[in-house]
Amino acid sequence: MNFKKCLRCGCFFSSADDICPNCTPKDNFEMSKLKSFLVQQTEEPTIADISKGTGIEETNINRFMSNKNFLKEVKKEKSNINFNL
Repeated sequence: MNFKKCLRCGCFFSSADDICPNCTPKDNFEMSKLKSFLVQQTEEPTIADISKGTGIEETNINRFMSNKNFLKEVKKEKSNINFNL
């Protein structure tokens, strides 16, 4: 059995995911919150602006923003957002 270290909390677990089962609901909530925040922006926000506006840690924002599926979902709702954060 292969163990992984959760990218959020650091605990070890066995799964194909990078986030442990305990942190998955938190991740889903924060991704939804981040998506809503980005869609509402009229100007390009910085990572610090996003963190301050959402309460999401910058490390998690960077992780979410590197997820291609997440970016596709946001782009569907707002085609003119710039992801060069």
